[in-house]
Amino acid sequence: MPLPAIDDEAGAVLDSGLPPVFDAHTHVFPERLFRAIWRWFDEHGWPIREKLLADDVIAAQRRRGHVGCLLLHYAHRPGIARDMNRFVSALANDSGGFAVGAATVCPGEDGAADIVAEAISMGLRAIKLHCHVQGCAIDDPRLDDVYEVAAAAGVPVVVHAGREPWSAALPKDPYTTCHISRTEAVLARHQRLTLVIPHLGADEFADYRRVQLRCDRLWLDTTMMVADYFPGLFDHERDVVGDDGVAPWLPFIQACPERVLYGSDAPNLPYAWDREVKALARHLDEQHLEGILSGNARRLLHLSW
Repeated sequence: MPLPAIDDEAGAVLDSGLPPVFDAHTHVFPERLFRAIWRWFDEHGWPIREKLLADDVIAAQRRRGHVGCLLLHYAHRPGIARDMNRFVSALANDSGGFAVGAATVCPGEDGAADIVAEAISMGLRAIKLHCHVQGCAIDDPRLDDVYEVAAAAGVPVVVHAGREPWSAALPKDPYTTCHISRTEAVLARHQRLTLVIPHLGADEFADYRRVQLRCDRLWLDTTMMVADYFPGLFDHERDVVGDDGVAPWLPFIQACPERVLYGSDAPNLPYAWDREVKALARHLDEQHLEGILSGNARRLLHLSW
C-alpha cells in the first residue's frame, strides 16, 4: 500500500537567512514517462503533492529561491537513453545555467559507453543509474565501461544503490541487488571513480558512513532521509544514533559533511517542498549547512556561481 502524505505547510520561497541552496536531486522526464512514474507512485509509493512537468520543475526551483538544481532521470529500458539525454541537455541549456543536467544509460544496452561519452560531450555533468528501477546491481559488470568513461572524464555517477525504499512492485528485490559490499567492490575496481549514493545509503546508514570515512570518492545525498517520513528506518542504527533525542540522521551527515549533498527528490514528494531544508537548518551549524546546501555541489560538479 502507498505511504500516506504529510499535510505540512510549504513556504513560498526559501528563508532569506539561509546559505545558497542547490538541489542535487531533482527529477525531470519527458511528459509521457513522468505521468507513468506518477501512476506508479500513486499505486505503490506515496501521494505526490505537486505533479510538475519538467519545465515547471525548473521554474519552481528558480521561483522558490534556489541557486540551481541537478536534473536526474533514468532509462528503464534499452534504446531510450540517447533521446532522454538530449531532452535533459536541452532543458539545462534553456535554463541559462540554472539547471545542471545529468545523463543516464540502461545497463547492458548496446553502445552504453558511447551513449555516456556523447552525453558528457553535450555538457551533462553526472550520470544517473537506479538499481531499483533498472533491476541491476551497482557492481554489474555491464556497467564497467560506463564507469570507466565517467572516471576518465571526472564525472560523478549517482547510483540509487541503497536497499530502501522497498516495494514489491519493483522488477527485482533491492535486498538482493543492493548491498554495501557491491558499492565497495565498484570503488575498489575503479580507482578514479566518484560515486554519489542518494538517500544516505538507506537503509545501510552505518555501513555507508564507515566506507565514506575511508574513501574520499564516496559521496552521499540527503534526499528524503531528513524528513522524518519513513517510519522506523533508523531503528536498527541505535549503536550510532543512541537514544538522546538527536535527529537520527544527523550522525550520518556529520561523519563527512564535506561530501554530503542536499537533495529533495522534487517534484515526487509527499510533503512540503522545503521540509528537508528546514530540518537541515535546525540541526546543522552554519559551516556545515553552507557546504551541504550548495558548497559541496559546487565543488563536485565544478559549478561557477
